[in-house]
Amino acid sequence: MGTRAGLSYQVLIETAANIADQSGLDNVTLTAIAEALGVRKPSLYNHIQGLPDLRRGLAVFGSRELKARISGAAIGKAGRDAIHAVAAAYRNFAHERPGLYQGIVSRAYRDDQLVKVATQELMAVLYAVLQPYHLPEHELIHAVRGLRSIMHGFVALEAGGWFAQPADREKSFMQLVDTFIRGLEVVADEH
Repeated sequence: MGTRAGLSYQVLIETAANIADQSGLDNVTLTAIAEALGVRKPSLYNHIQGLPDLRRGLAVFGSRELKARISGAAIGKAGRDAIHAVAAAYRNFAHERPGLYQGIVSRAYRDDQLVKVATQELMAVLYAVLQPYHLPEHELIHAVRGLRSIMHGFVALEAGGWFAQPADREKSFMQLVDTFIRGLEVVADEH
């Protein structure tokens, strides 16, 4: 194993994301990345400062990927349609990129400035999708928290194998989102 042309920070992050998706976030190690890329582990230090730097990069990369996914889903939609599209895209992302998703929701790097910015950019999409309901700022904050909690809670329980009943999980998720929307409409009508 030697050095590989084209090795970069972005290549390391994408490789780490793929390992996380295939084997779990806990299996993202510098050794695993070096093996996957066919390079010596010390070569990685030309691009990252260590595993914490890499994990922080995963959180930023994942947040930006999820933001792109839900933003794309919301384009050209408003109200109920936008909320449903964002919720479905969020859930699909968590299914398709489970390790990367875990990297996003990990608490480990919440105080890092780059992670904060990426998280704020992600959350801005949810604020934009709920903006047409014209809620006062404090109610909008609650609504965004509620929507994110619904989406994350459902995918976390789903990933943990908690939905063993034969009922259609897709229908359960859509009913949950519909219930959220109906509540949001009640709050909006009160203001």
